[in-house]
Amino acid sequence: MKKASYSILSMLLILTLILAACGNNGEEQVTGEEKDGDGKYKIATVVKLTGVAWFDRLEEGIEKFGEDTGHETFMQGPQKADAALQVQIIEDLIAQKVDAITVVPFSAEALEPVLKKARDKGIVVITHEADGMKNTDFNIEAFDNYEYGAFLMDNLAEAMGEEGEYMTTVGSLTTQSHIQWEEGGYKRQLEKYPNMKAVARKLETNDDLKTASEKFRETIKAYPNLKGFQGSSGNDAAGAALAVEEMGLNGKVSVVGTSVPSVSKQYLESGAMSQIGFWDPADAGYVMNKLAEMVLDGKKEEIKEGADLGVPGYENIKVVDGKYIFGSAWVGVGKENASDYNF
Repeated sequence: MKKASYSILSMLLILTLILAACGNNGEEQVTGEEKDGDGKYKIATVVKLTGVAWFDRLEEGIEKFGEDTGHETFMQGPQKADAALQVQIIEDLIAQKVDAITVVPFSAEALEPVLKKARDKGIVVITHEADGMKNTDFNIEAFDNYEYGAFLMDNLAEAMGEEGEYMTTVGSLTTQSHIQWEEGGYKRQLEKYPNMKAVARKLETNDDLKTASEKFRETIKAYPNLKGFQGSSGNDAAGAALAVEEMGLNGKVSVVGTSVPSVSKQYLESGAMSQIGFWDPADAGYVMNKLAEMVLDGKKEEIKEGADLGVPGYENIKVVDGKYIFGSAWVGVGKENASDYNF
């Protein structure tokens, strides 16, 4: 009788252990604290491409956040702007079971499936330059993209004397922020500068300086009276300005666009470029990681209209539809103040 009782107890114990083991195979999201007990997270940032000044500066913000918090933060990206390569990197990060992935998509549409997969695995997803992205916990923009595009157009119009032909470029037709900047600028031109005319719009550069330069040369060959250029990618305006210098067009063609002083200062000083606009990529990198931390800490409800995220330009955020965040962080730089910035 005792032997039978021991056998039953042994079987019950084994069954309990099996059920407990099976219960640990679910997809339930857990925080870093629950996983390792130290409250620290592994947060990966995936950018459009590496080896360019813009994302080098963004990486500084990522590293600073890691230093300030003790979380493991790092940046990865392809060596060329390619959505398929970004997908591969994100797949690898999912396999590594990182706690959060923050992304600057080359193509928001192309990344939707893999980011859905990440979220289904319990990974927090934060995006940047992807307004309208579906598979994200939050998307953050430095500002209202259409207003920023209008700001660039105002500067281009001033440089062109509010008349003449101009062209616009984007890194990719699938980069939502670039499209919105371009459209915001074009709308401002139609409303406010009737003597200006867009002769070529949304030419793709693949975020490549050489390609931007080639697009400018091709367009001015087709439209020899071209007087202006508005670029979206961080390399577009510099590529156009390089062509302006090499073609001896200083003072004849005005160039504005998104860039950083370290790339554009020489062209601003030479007169090949009139004005650049930007936001500090380091602050963007920092605030993306900050949002990931807040979600992982269960503080999602604190990310709301008027919240202060503790980063310059993001102290009084606007939130649309619960997850699309806008700051007020743009900066305009010309020849006179380019030396004020060290990036």
